[in-house]
Amino acid sequence: MTAAPPNNNPKKKHSSRFRWLLVVLAVGLLLLMVDAYQFISTPASSEPEEVVIEISPGMSLGTLSNLLQKRGAISSATKFGWLVRFKGAARRIKAGEYQISTGLRPTEVLDKIIRGEVLLHQITFPEGYTIKQMAELLDSHGLADGDRFIATATDPAFVHTFNIPASTLEGYLFPDTYQFAKGLPVENILGALVKRFNQHFGPTQEEKAEKLGFTRHQVVILASVVEKETAVADERPLIAGVFINRLKKGIRLQSDPTVIYGLKDFTGNLTKAHLEADTPYNTYTRRGLPAGPICNPGAASIQAVLNPAPTPYLYFVAKKDGTHHFSSTLVEHNAAVLRYQKRR
Repeated sequence: MTAAPPNNNPKKKHSSRFRWLLVVLAVGLLLLMVDAYQFISTPASSEPEEVVIEISPGMSLGTLSNLLQKRGAISSATKFGWLVRFKGAARRIKAGEYQISTGLRPTEVLDKIIRGEVLLHQITFPEGYTIKQMAELLDSHGLADGDRFIATATDPAFVHTFNIPASTLEGYLFPDTYQFAKGLPVENILGALVKRFNQHFGPTQEEKAEKLGFTRHQVVILASVVEKETAVADERPLIAGVFINRLKKGIRLQSDPTVIYGLKDFTGNLTKAHLEADTPYNTYTRRGLPAGPICNPGAASIQAVLNPAPTPYLYFVAKKDGTHHFSSTLVEHNAAVLRYQKRR
């Protein structure tokens, strides 16, 4: 019996090796696909927590991926880099501060930073704050450079872009609660505050001002004085009525807050010398309204000026409980001053 000759056909050997290579490549590709699917469909943590990361302008993909992995937002920096490149999203990632849950899938993390869903910080500006006080508050929250905020808010060219007849935005930065992202240009912040003011002072308010014989700017000036004179809501229309009565009669407003606003280095102790020092804001030495708003009034003070209480009063003096005593005559007023503010 003759044995079968050995298979020395080189073509068959090459074909067999090629098939094995294809099998190995297919298995490898399958494993890669499974691994990739597990990565993109699995959150970095089974116990989600919020982490904050900051993507700076021009940050490289490698640096960003490593940062996300370090903070626990993704499980693999390398695989996240592959995901970004596969989606062609490297140039669509937006700089900013982000709050990311470790319970998000990598694709959700990528979508968040592509859409620019930056972290917003809530900040409340109290009624009666000045530009300087608003700048200090923004600075303390890390939301804006205080000096730049003041410089921009007092830049006449910038102010005039809002059609405001003044050299500063004092009076038009509406006190309210806002949400701002870190790194937002101060121009955008100021624009948001002025926009909110315009929402509260529209055509209806313009019409009321005209009926009173005031321009919008004059209403804002007087509202800022009312804002500083009292924190008692019920008194605002009454104080507005007193000031309007004085304006009509040509009597000086004699408002301490206007004097204080015009002082460069006020230490908290208002003296007779201060009252006699003439400035554009001193309503003891000058008749009429001060040169401009002395703070940023809230809606209640603006409404008080537009709807003043009909009153015969021409004077008021602060009492010890924070309210005021109102008088129609100077004799009565002087007696109230002696009663409530003897030292003055």
